[in-house]
Amino acid sequence: MVKEKLMEESWQQRTELLLGEDKMRRIRESHVLVVGLGGVGAYAAEMLCRAGVGRMTIVDADTVQPTNMNRQLPAMHSTLGMSKAEVLATRYKDINPEIELVVMSVYLKDENIPELLDSTKFDFIVDAIDTISPKCFLIFEAMKRRIKIVSSMGAGAKSDITQVRFADLWETYHCGLSKAVRKKMQKMGMKRKLPVVFSTEQADPKAVWLTDDEQNKKSTCGTVSYMPAVFGCYLAEYVIKRL
Repeated sequence: MVKEKLMEESWQQRTELLLGEDKMRRIRESHVLVVGLGGVGAYAAEMLCRAGVGRMTIVDADTVQPTNMNRQLPAMHSTLGMSKAEVLATRYKDINPEIELVVMSVYLKDENIPELLDSTKFDFIVDAIDTISPKCFLIFEAMKRRIKIVSSMGAGAKSDITQVRFADLWETYHCGLSKAVRKKMQKMGMKRKLPVVFSTEQADPKAVWLTDDEQNKKSTCGTVSYMPAVFGCYLAEYVIKRL
């Protein structure tokens, strides 16, 4: 009992020492929506959880697959075939038993995005979706509602963490996902500034395979363990500093 009380009192102590009591209170009172719990999104959500965010809605319909093992937080041999969202929900509750979690193991489609965004008040959205249509519709609908959002661009086929940057979407380069998102957003009539995490590194063309066996994807990119995690940490930093 004494040990449990000590842990309860001290687990956020060092974060509060750095950020201060007032900022910690605002973080604890915040509700963040994280969409996409793969290599990038799961790390972003975990860093938010460990920073003390009081409420999160996490969305991802995927299950853990063997190819996720090299980079994704929920991927272990013991979790193969399990829902990524459910695996991470258990993990996050173990980190912070007080966190309020809404777990959605669903594919976020264009038509149900407005319903999600209108379902409650979100203080911030983390977009870690890797398919164009739902990604752009989430950004579009968030901007329409003036909900703060930060978006991840492509971490695949890249390996140099020193080239990861924050930027406005419209100023990114050497990023195929950024280019595709810009094109789609222009067609949708939206050209507002959008904060993103991207890499200035040229993608390695040898690390890209064309594919037609994955849902909504035309290619599969080679990845390395640390790169998506760095993107996720960048996203978390952006949110924490602005909550």
